[in-house]
Parts: sequence; structure tokens; C-alpha cells
Amino acid sequence: MHPSPGSGATPAQDFEAFLKTYPQVMATTDEDPAAIFDRYHVEDFVQINDGMSLHRQQLIDHAGPVRRNVASCSVDVHKVVVKDELAAAHYTLHAVMRKGGAVTTEIYAFAAFAPDGRLQHIHQITRSLT
Repeated sequence: MHPSPGSGATPAQDFEAFLKTYPQVMATTDEDPAAIFDRYHVEDFVQINDGMSLHRQQLIDHAGPVRRNVASCSVDVHKVVVKDELAAAHYTLHAVMRKGGAVTTEIYAFAAFAPDGRLQHIHQITRSLT
């Protein structure tokens, strides 16, 4: 079992907790981004964000600039539905930037879990609210 950050559950077991804590753990800690990523995603994980495919290494590499620019972040989860190996969520990501200002993004996510409970793939549609 690969626990979700802060909850002791896999993303499949507690998708809401994963959505709330994963961005914060990835953006604001000193832990190796690859170790964090691999704990919650299978090796061949694919994220399609607004039509753009992102794979494991691209998402791990993205942690560096995020950590340099984001002072803090939080997630408001509005709705989560989990059925067997599938999940859907509507949530808002808030990021406070180190040089001032904030970024707020509304996200609709549709995910599938691997048999071990980690994320297999996710499709996201986003809208900037800032």
C-alpha cells in the first residue's frame, strides 16, 4: 500500500485527502520530488492537462520551478466521486507566490487508479480564476 500524504490511505482510498495534500507536499517540502511522485503514481502515469500530455519525468521536473516560486498552496475540494477504479473531482487550487500575488485555478479532474491504489492516469480541465 502506498499511503496518501497525511491520511495513511492510497489516492484510491481517500482521493479527497490526496487532492488536498499532494500539491502542498510537492510544492513546499524538501523531500525528493521523484520519491513523492512515485509514492502516489504508477511509473507509466500520464496526466493530460487541458489537452497536453505530461509524463512522470516532466511532472517531477516541474517541481523545481514550483518550489522556487510558490510560498504556500491550498486546495478547496468542492466535489469528489469515486466508483471502483475511477474518480472525478471539482476543486480549486490556491497558490501564494514568493514574489507576491496569488494564482487561483479551478480544476475538473477525471482519474483512474492502478490495482495498488496509486494513480494510473488523470485528465484535467482547468480555468484560471486570477
